[in-house]
Amino acid sequence: MPRLKKTVAMVGMMGAGKTAVGTAVARQLGVPFLDSDDEIVRAANRSIAEIFDRDGEPFFRARETEVLGRLLRGEPCILSTGGGAFLSEVNRQMIAENGVAVWLRADLNLLWQRVRHKTTRPLLRTANPRETLRALYESRVPFYSLADVVVDAIPDLSVEGMAERVVAALAARPDVLEGDEA
Repeated sequence: MPRLKKTVAMVGMMGAGKTAVGTAVARQLGVPFLDSDDEIVRAANRSIAEIFDRDGEPFFRARETEVLGRLLRGEPCILSTGGGAFLSEVNRQMIAENGVAVWLRADLNLLWQRVRHKTTRPLLRTANPRETLRALYESRVPFYSLADVVVDAIPDLSVEGMAERVVAALAARPDVLEGDEA
């Protein structure tokens, strides 16, 4: 089994598959999977929607940076980040210094298909969530494009198939993945 040398931070929009694909990548590589949003929820003992409602987005983003810093200093793992995490210069720098960013690039229609029925997305609690998603997408793509590795989401590909694509992309990076048939 190939050996992961540094943490892989999965970045991209809500609905891109960071958690599902990241979990499968971690399983394929035999390393832990962590989700920064889950860690924030655990630390705050509140849902992300509750944190946004009670404390606001700036408070959430500050906690997100603290949690990312802690997780990036741990053992190499697959780390799913929140959709907005990679917008922060500080977060991008921490990821660059301690790991590698993988952008799961999905088009707007695929993202909308995946998130339109979810009620757990505080940023989409608007009068026109499709338009809100489009605006978020357009504002975030320039940041995501700064990621070290880009893997395109293929709508009909299984989660395992997408994970294999991510592992193959990582295998091209000897600074990230080393070992046998990688």
